[in-house]
Amino acid sequence: MMLNPSVNHVYRSQAAELAAAELAVTADFASDIAPEALGAGVGLRFSAEEIDELVLAQQSSHMVTFERAGELLRPLDIRSANVMDDDLLTIPKYQGKTNEAFTRMLLHLTLSWVDRPGPLDVLDPMTGRGTTLLAAWTAGHNGYGVEVNGKAFDAMTSYLKTYLRTKRLKHSAEVTPVRREGRSVGRRFDAEVRLAEATSRTPARPGMPTLAMTVFTGDTRDSAALFGKKRFDAIVTDAPYGVVHGAATDRSQRGARRCAAPSRERRPGDLLAEAIPVWRRQLKPGGALGIAWNTLTLPRAELVSMITDAGLTVVEGEQWQFAHRVDSSIRRDLLVAISKVN
Repeated sequence: MMLNPSVNHVYRSQAAELAAAELAVTADFASDIAPEALGAGVGLRFSAEEIDELVLAQQSSHMVTFERAGELLRPLDIRSANVMDDDLLTIPKYQGKTNEAFTRMLLHLTLSWVDRPGPLDVLDPMTGRGTTLLAAWTAGHNGYGVEVNGKAFDAMTSYLKTYLRTKRLKHSAEVTPVRREGRSVGRRFDAEVRLAEATSRTPARPGMPTLAMTVFTGDTRDSAALFGKKRFDAIVTDAPYGVVHGAATDRSQRGARRCAAPSRERRPGDLLAEAIPVWRRQLKPGGALGIAWNTLTLPRAELVSMITDAGLTVVEGEQWQFAHRVDSSIRRDLLVAISKVN
């Protein structure tokens, strides 16, 4: 399996190791997985009696898969699993954006533990400018979110409206006020894209899904109150990294995405300790939580303790080797935890 060259920029020398870990966790048909140079590119070698083409297509770093035939490599016709164009994710460029390759990997790993047919309902309770929700749409799932920062909310809604108009996709998208007791307490964004319907650019595509998105402005700790009785198949989020840049916290550097007006001294773990029990109540039985965080500001054992105390079971095993260096102050890791079926 040849890896997309863009992941080398994201993960540097760890690209193949992370791709191998993702394949090992999500593809039970693959064995003897190992990195291998493919000309000027990087790939993974693995053995399989039979392959699941959909699982391979869903790998976040996948570009093309070959079958070895003697000394030759024969490309397999594995089609993209995406229902929307990649540029939905790649067009936005801004300081602090979580790279879309990593977001795809976190989303894929999380959804691989949800045993029900899609489209699934995916919540990012720390939405930022919506990278997780855009990844969910690209993969054919509904996206929901909560974002405390009004500017990030505006940037996300403006971008998506423009994108849907430019692509001439059948859609609806609007921002409306949220009122409580006669006064405005925030805003909500509702969008729907109807991919099966014909447009001026493309014919009808029978069988393609209709996807929904709803995002509220507000504090992540109020997520359950904002969404009421709605429950989600998966919660996928990139937690605060807790890095101070000059006079500003990581919150401002990352699109002001994480929490409501924290002090400079507040640890990311403090917010997560309050938020995780709220998120737990929003998961359906059999749902999964996927979270990425900076291990230099929040030790893994501490986060695992928060999650297990909330009643979730962390998925562990020797294949779960996803920690990697982002820069001198960020060492990012991820984990997935599941809600047991009643």
